[in-house]
Amino acid sequence: MFIDWLTIYQDFDYQLPLIGDRAFLVVDMTIDGAGDVIGTKCPAINHEGSFSTSLQIRISGNRLTVSGNPSRINRIDNLFGFKTIEHCVDVYNRVLADYGLPPFTKATFVNHIADAGSKLRKITDGAVFTEIHVTTNKCVGQGAEDDYIKGVSTQPYRNSIPRLHTNGKTCDWLSKTGKGGRLIYPSIYNKAFELRLHALPKISRKFGEDSTEFKYLLTVIEYCEKSGVVRFEQKIKSEFLRRENLNIYGRADLDKLIDIHEDFLNIDKKIQVEKMSLENITERLLREHICENTKAANMTTLYAIQWASGASFDLKKSSVKTHRARLRQIGIDIALPCDLTKFALVTVRESRTIEVKSLPIPSWYRRPEVNPLRLVA
Repeated sequence: MFIDWLTIYQDFDYQLPLIGDRAFLVVDMTIDGAGDVIGTKCPAINHEGSFSTSLQIRISGNRLTVSGNPSRINRIDNLFGFKTIEHCVDVYNRVLADYGLPPFTKATFVNHIADAGSKLRKITDGAVFTEIHVTTNKCVGQGAEDDYIKGVSTQPYRNSIPRLHTNGKTCDWLSKTGKGGRLIYPSIYNKAFELRLHALPKISRKFGEDSTEFKYLLTVIEYCEKSGVVRFEQKIKSEFLRRENLNIYGRADLDKLIDIHEDFLNIDKKIQVEKMSLENITERLLREHICENTKAANMTTLYAIQWASGASFDLKKSSVKTHRARLRQIGIDIALPCDLTKFALVTVRESRTIEVKSLPIPSWYRRPEVNPLRLVA
């Protein structure tokens, strides 16, 4: 698992120096304030790294916020990135030092205070995470990426509905209102396609197609294509981090993110039904002890057959809830519209029609720098 994005802020006990060529005064316009200046802030600036990478730095009074992809800064690609939050924060702190700004630090205390509405909120002397993206590369074999993505697009995740993009290169999971996840926004996409679409044109424009930079990135893309790389990504939002006590730097048990991510990585384990036939669904319901007897398995299978034929169900009925719960354990959700093409084109099973493996880091790959004297994967 790698960190692919990090948004972090820290409140200091003094007014931060302003950077950039513009700044704004914050004025209290209430009657009691009488137009007093209560703070200053400057527009967010983009710290430009090499290879068209950047970080966004924002200063507002005593609050310092940085947002970006620490695994991408000053690198041609981010196929593999930093594995720990500490390495990501180290990248940010080295950039902040160049601007004469203080570093992000771990918390030494966390207190709760009541605001004007008597609602408790946390205060700390350390940095606070507001968004973390975690990602993992899997290889499914050359040419199998889109079929695999189509297969996993049959599976709901954390009460979210899968959406297969029209180009077939990405699947993400949205709320019932069609919006990105308020707590976690997951997606799986074709990594080689994404690099060709976004990174390669930038490197071509900046360095030219005869440059070593362009040729190196092309090697990375060809490695992804040969391996059939699909990228699992979860955007962990502020509300989830706060709710799970994962937002305070130095006080959060971020190993919990590994458990959350592992659950997402296992989403393909249920995709094992090859055809919508009475026999193989019934057999599997019995084989995995989801149903106790053939009669119960056949009844549940009939719901799957009706679903495949376009039937809809009253999801409030207890019998429908029972059969839906059974079928979800084998990768069928009768609450979602049936798309038989998704089931027919790919099968992921222990015998592995598509064999899913971890992606190894090749010896030639340029790994991200933690500091000038130390390299990590």
